[in-house]
Amino acid sequence: MNELLDGILATVQGVDPVVRTLLAGLGIMLETSVLIGLIVPGDTIVIVAATGVEGPVEFVALAVAVIVGALIGESIGFALGRWFGPHIQHSRLGRRIGEHNWHRAQRYLARRGGPAVFISRFLPVLHSLVPLTVGMSDMTYRRFMAWTTPACIIWSFAYVGVGSAAAGGYRELSDNLHWAGYLFVGIIILFLVLAWLGKKLLLRLEARHMTDAAAPAAHPAVPPHISPADTTKGPAAGAADPSREDTVP
Repeated sequence: MNELLDGILATVQGVDPVVRTLLAGLGIMLETSVLIGLIVPGDTIVIVAATGVEGPVEFVALAVAVIVGALIGESIGFALGRWFGPHIQHSRLGRRIGEHNWHRAQRYLARRGGPAVFISRFLPVLHSLVPLTVGMSDMTYRRFMAWTTPACIIWSFAYVGVGSAAAGGYRELSDNLHWAGYLFVGIIILFLVLAWLGKKLLLRLEARHMTDAAAPAAHPAVPPHISPADTTKGPAAGAADPSREDTVP
């Protein structure tokens, strides 16, 4: 296991740090702007890039690149939604995403507003759809950025931190522990499982804002002094019926 991981980490580390950082930023930008994140998860790109980090300068540079890439991508998604949103939604790609997912994103944004932008960064599918959906709404770009920026910062430092910490710990232990590779893999898997469970829990808590509200059954108003049973009867005995005319013999 150690020999295999040594080869993988050496390959990642062998890529020029500038190129590696730019590729991570580009991957996140594409994920949030043109729906590539529905095919290639951005967290995989960032974690792989983070395993090659050496030193605090590279760590900060990668985290900043991921943040900037995410913000550029979400800005592109916003612009695409503002100018071409309905066309994208009804295109072949939009139909493959599913009308259900589009409606979920639209309902979620309509009901939660800014918090939906923040939370969607951590939710599957919605993290790619929400920027486009916001562009099709009346939310301003400034408000959109105010909500998505802190989410991108949290997301970036979480994934870059775990990837670099796991790889750094492995390099320190690999010479003395033959099972250090299993520890590295275990840390990554544990983080991904916890992230997956967190997304599932968050999605479950927010699901009520994404579904259609049940419409209450309509009932005619009944004056309080008349029982419901009386409303099914005809005119009360002795009451004047306006449809009849009294005749005088």
